Amino acid sequence: MSAVLDPVTRGAAGVPLSKEPEKRRRSQRLASQGVRIGGGKSAFNAILLKVLPPFLGVALLVLVWQIISVKNTNFPSPAVTAAEALRLFADPFYSNGPNDQGIGWNIYASLKRVAVGFGLAAAVGIPLGFMIGRFKFLAGMFNPVISLLKPVSPLAWLPIGLLVFKAADPAAIWSIFICSIWPMIINTAVGVQRVPQDYMNVARVLNLSEWKIFTKILLPSVLPYMLTGVRLAIGTAWLVIVAAEMLTGGVGIGFWVWDEWNNLNVPHIIIAIVVIGVVGLLLEQALVALAKSFTYEETGA
Repeated sequence: MSAVLDPVTRGAAGVPLSKEPEKRRRSQRLASQGVRIGGGKSAFNAILLKVLPPFLGVALLVLVWQIISVKNTNFPSPAVTAAEALRLFADPFYSNGPNDQGIGWNIYASLKRVAVGFGLAAAVGIPLGFMIGRFKFLAGMFNPVISLLKPVSPLAWLPIGLLVFKAADPAAIWSIFICSIWPMIINTAVGVQRVPQDYMNVARVLNLSEWKIFTKILLPSVLPYMLTGVRLAIGTAWLVIVAAEMLTGGVGIGFWVWDEWNNLNVPHIIIAIVVIGVVGLLLEQALVALAKSFTYEETGA
């Protein structure tokens, strides 16, 4: 006697109907978390689309580099530069005197100057941006000054620093400070000015103190704008320090590039360019991660 399956007890996929709602709820829950249930092929395609474009971009850059090295024998090939980089990074922290130090010490010296100048700019620029955005009188007073000084080239400030501080190191820090302060002031002030007026009206009705307005209303609303200004400022600071160190000398990645040029060591110059780009990228990505951790997005129920 053959068994007869009741068509009501099974769904179209052969799954008992009593389990279909549970399976559907699980799929909806995973979908709400951004997890997509698909075949291995679609997952592979997603990974391929994420990895392939950057790989092709780097491969194209290396190909152009190789072509240039073939056409110009004075220009080192990628293979020669890679071999020199391995030798260079085998001992990045050697020290044979003030003018002969490993690339690690030069990067450290530049980052230290950037940290000091950038920190001073944040300590001054962020509070000043809050005040400019909060009070129209201060905005009217400082806006013309900011508009006048912001377009000035970073290296134009270096002689002023040398004149005032009488030393190369504080002059370089001064150049970082004066050039990275503007993005923080402007973005913070714009963030304060874009706080909804209803929030300020409620604060006025509740008779909140200025400190309460700052901590409870302004700071949470302005934080994304402020972090954007910080991101822009760190990129500016890293650009400025390389240029300033080329002129002031001493220990630093910028001075190292200039010193290698005087020695006609082109592979080291190319390695320094890559290192400068990588360090700048890491600094910006760290601040992007910080900004994302303080960014709140509304989600549907």
